[in-house]
Amino acid sequence: MPAKRKPAPAKPAKKKPAAKMAVAKPKPAKAAPPAGPKVGAPAPAFSLPASNGNTISLASLKGRPVVLYFYPKDDTPGCTVEACEFSAQHASFEKAGAVVLGVSPDGLKSHDRFIQKFQLPFILLSDEAHKAALAYGAWAKKSMYGRQYMGIQRSTFVIDAKGRLARAWPQVSPAGHAAEVLTALKAL
Repeated sequence: MPAKRKPAPAKPAKKKPAAKMAVAKPKPAKAAPPAGPKVGAPAPAFSLPASNGNTISLASLKGRPVVLYFYPKDDTPGCTVEACEFSAQHASFEKAGAVVLGVSPDGLKSHDRFIQKFQLPFILLSDEAHKAALAYGAWAKKSMYGRQYMGIQRSTFVIDAKGRLARAWPQVSPAGHAAEVLTALKAL
């Protein structure tokens, strides 16, 4: 009977060289839009075409409180709610001595249609180049359905009669906002 062979010892498994870990190169940071003015600081100057056919500047309004509200687009659901609420409270804003101005990137023709459709009693400003929105921090990165884009962040600013920022709402929910702004204005 032939002798049984012992099984050969198992060869140690060869170690695979460690995979090189890919090191992600940091991407250059994109410049963030300005954060906007601080309460108590001078409000950023602006000069924009207005729905009344004039150009309105902050300097031309000195001596009166100003309610400057930024909204994304004329005649859209949230923007309509907000505009109609400011419209409903307009007499109270005037009684407090304030000027209400709505600002969006829409052109003057769009503003005219929006004013006519909802009988808005205040002026809308056209900021097609987004200069005022940038100065007030209302031009921001937004996302919808996974797509990122730049657009108006609905926001409101109360500027006192001396041209200083008295109150700021950097993110606004349209319903009930005009009443909140009016209460803050009366407290100045």
